[in-house]
Amino acid sequence: MLTVDFARLGLRAGDRMLDLGCGAGRHAFEAHRRGAHTVAYDRDAGDTKDAAAMLAAMRLAGEAPAGVLGTAVNGDALSLPFADGVFDRIVAAEVLEHVPADAAAMAELARVLRTGGTLAVTVPRWFPERVCWALAEEYHAPHVPDGHVRIYTRSQLVWLVAAAGLRPTASHHAHALHSPYWWLKCALGLDRPDRLPVRAYHRFLVWDIMRRPLLTRAVERALNPVLGKSLVIYAVKP
Repeated sequence: MLTVDFARLGLRAGDRMLDLGCGAGRHAFEAHRRGAHTVAYDRDAGDTKDAAAMLAAMRLAGEAPAGVLGTAVNGDALSLPFADGVFDRIVAAEVLEHVPADAAAMAELARVLRTGGTLAVTVPRWFPERVCWALAEEYHAPHVPDGHVRIYTRSQLVWLVAAAGLRPTASHHAHALHSPYWWLKCALGLDRPDRLPVRAYHRFLVWDIMRRPLLTRAVERALNPVLGKSLVIYAVKP
């Protein structure tokens, strides 16, 4: 399930791409599959270990072009271990809402992006996120590991990107069908994924991701401007 549109990102074979806060690695794997030299980066050592294994497996299975490099690095978003301007494309999907020093993290992303390179940053959209915060305190409690520390409006995220010296170029919303799932989880208890409505909706989402039927794709496209769970901003480094 991709949040970022790789066509808008401008990803091409041979590009060097950083997937910051890679998590399970969905964007890193897609970039690698498309022929980009990819770094999956996360502060969770378990996630980076799994991402490294998957990137290696993709190469062995021939799911990535020959000669394309892919690796995973464990580290902090506030101190990236990369030279200035080393990446052509950067994805930071659903990361900044977890980082107290978000301006410092954005400055680091701008530093390692080459001049003329493009970045896509995604965060939870204001309205669906506000509902989650209202339904479950533990969703955003300071003591919860990886909890959400802020809610962004579109203008706030655009300002953050621009303040780092990048020029926003486009935006869109994604994953409208996922908003009700998170509302259910928050309403029924984040620690109770076994509740029948949550399990049933999760099965539906997995089915939709795997099968991608035309009807649900059309419904989600129509609902994204209103209920899209994620806000995506694209920017270029002048």
